[in-house]
Amino acid sequence: MSTRYPFTAVVGMDDLRLALLLNAVSPAVGGVLVRGEKGTAKSTAVRALAELLPEVAVVAGCRFSCDPASPDPGCPDGPHGNAPGTSRPARMVELPVGASEDRLVGALDIEKALAEGVKAFEPGLLAAAHRGILYVDEVNLLSDHLIDHLLDAAAMGASHVEREGVSVRHAARFLLVGTMNPEEGELRPQLLDRFGLTVEVAASRDPEQRVEVVRRRLAFEDDPAAFAARWAGEETALRERIVAARELLPQVKLGDAVLLQIAATCAAFEVDGMRADIVMARTATALAAWAGRTEVVSEDVRQAALLALPHRRRRSPFDAPGLDEDKLDETLEQFKGDEPDDDPEPDGPGDGGPGGGGGVPPQGEGPDGPAPESAEAPESAPAPRSSGAGAGERAAVKAGEPFRTKVLSVPGLGEGAAGRRSRARTEHGRTTGSTLPRGALTKLHLAATVRAAAPHQRARGRSGPGLVVRRDDLRQATREGREGNLVLFVVDASGSMAARQRMSAVKGAVLSLLLDAYQRRDKVGLVTFRGRDAEVALPPTSSVDAAAARLEKLPTGGRTPLSAGLLKAHDVLRVERLRDPSRRPLLVVVTDGRATGGGADPVALAARAARLHAAEGTASVVVDCETGPVRLGLAGSLARELGGTAVTLDELRADSIAGLVRDVQADNATRRAA
Repeated sequence: MSTRYPFTAVVGMDDLRLALLLNAVSPAVGGVLVRGEKGTAKSTAVRALAELLPEVAVVAGCRFSCDPASPDPGCPDGPHGNAPGTSRPARMVELPVGASEDRLVGALDIEKALAEGVKAFEPGLLAAAHRGILYVDEVNLLSDHLIDHLLDAAAMGASHVEREGVSVRHAARFLLVGTMNPEEGELRPQLLDRFGLTVEVAASRDPEQRVEVVRRRLAFEDDPAAFAARWAGEETALRERIVAARELLPQVKLGDAVLLQIAATCAAFEVDGMRADIVMARTATALAAWAGRTEVVSEDVRQAALLALPHRRRRSPFDAPGLDEDKLDETLEQFKGDEPDDDPEPDGPGDGGPGGGGGVPPQGEGPDGPAPESAEAPESAPAPRSSGAGAGERAAVKAGEPFRTKVLSVPGLGEGAAGRRSRARTEHGRTTGSTLPRGALTKLHLAATVRAAAPHQRARGRSGPGLVVRRDDLRQATREGREGNLVLFVVDASGSMAARQRMSAVKGAVLSLLLDAYQRRDKVGLVTFRGRDAEVALPPTSSVDAAAARLEKLPTGGRTPLSAGLLKAHDVLRVERLRDPSRRPLLVVVTDGRATGGGADPVALAARAARLHAAEGTASVVVDCETGPVRLGLAGSLARELGGTAVTLDELRADSIAGLVRDVQADNATRRAA
């Protein structure tokens, strides 16, 4: 068994360590979502937590980790009766992003179930994680159907496996811990709300702290066992403090004054539902127990709010998570009651945080002396520089108010990543037929299987009521659902688009389409063109909020190299087809259709570039931004060269766009017929 990096050797990351420890004290807090850039020790800290958890008492031989004191009466391995108990270390089970549904929830032997009526069940990761930690690295990249199973298990504390009338249920209560890089996309709101706490992490910009991180990491890699032994004392002390806090937790009192502060805080920040209130109450109680107190105080409520509310107060995917601490302090002060008189000093390693609110243990000094203090969060990265800047450049304008758009989809039937935009063959959706299974059977088509087995019953010597089914009789159900696409925006930022009111409306329209892409689980990319050239403002990514941020900072001005924009988009799509050939693209060109740069005959060059996309069958929509009483119709001509459809900004809002998808499909059908 490999040696894990010690939890107490993690440098800095106070909020992350506190959130994880509070869940170790009180699993009812509901887990942790760790958001941050790559290379910030997110996974290291989570994996190290498992070594600190107390051992778990289980029924000997039970694959579902039943508690001997109160075994699950519906356990598939039960009933257990007076089965002997044993202890084992708490498990941390990792759910890979590319896991199958059977790997997560378990699998039934369909052949035995049909032929013999036997529930032969192989437990999945949800069963293995029961009474332990379920860890999902890059949780924001998890497929929708796996997220649905996670949501069901987290809500009910149990997992149900249903296959053609055969049903198995088992307990699945676990501490859900996820890590993610926000640059790669956001989580669905339903799953986001299932995480009790959230923490933002970033690499320190303090040179001394960075040196300490490197020093400890190199020492660990040189000799993991020796490094772990040097931190064994701190690990043991922290493990004992967790046990002491767990024992103290039932004695902690949550007074009415504190409950009023919690309710007032959740109301002040307009969070949805009541889960935030419950999570804050459990977190504040765990903070008090961690600090060695039996009474919750205002500082516990404040710290609980900073951990439990930021991810719940977001009103749209483009709102940055966070909490207004001045508003928080005002609310707590307004509803402050009488604080308890007794505030005993906590025992063990790590005093309470400011104001006695718990906090994390001080950074372990260990054998190498004290670690440097945490540095402040890094400044945001500068906006990308635009090409073609010159005297005619105008500052960026704010986007107009976003609005709801109708669905733009790619015609035909794809086989891409699960999503909510275009028709596709998927593992989930309505059944459209059957086929012979390739590899493991995942979705049985019962009627087709029975039809395949029926002619052979006499030859197979059937004598009883059971159907004699063999492997080659099984039929896989083919299903049709929805896929996510690559939506590549090509935005004209030239001088012809530079009128402030006009560009504001254009940005508002693109922002609206980005919101739609977020809801439909698409990848998005952004190409802009102005001045002398075009640039990839954002390579294809699942992070639509990154695209919105780049759009917001987009300046305008200069000539209109339309052909350069289309050629740059062609290069981007060519590379993406190699990386992810199953994800079909949708090209959205936002322009007035003018071409005034890029060669001796810019209009002809733009038409040639458009025909490249048409020749490869790329589905496209041109958002016509031309305004005024006299219109040249250049965007419509561009759409015809692309083999797509043109729609005005006004039509993008109106009900008249409802037929746009049908028009795209009809145009493509006409082009193929011709």
